[in-house]
Amino acid sequence: MDKEDLKWYYNPTTGEVTQGPEGGWDERMGPYDSREEAASALAVAAERTKAADNYDEKDDDWGVKPAWDK
Repeated sequence: MDKEDLKWYYNPTTGEVTQGPEGGWDERMGPYDSREEAASALAVAAERTKAADNYDEKDDDWGVKPAWDK
């Protein structure tokens, strides 16, 4: 048995959690070490997206107004 067959995956289209890579790569999130981690894949992705957006927003603030905003 391959090591990847023991990992867990989440299918965002169906909401199904499976053990082992089922379906195409574009139909699954993972791999995760546990079923619980895979089940919370969308929540984790949303948190990471929000953190990245906040980082980008902070990075965009150089403390100087753009020329068209004066």
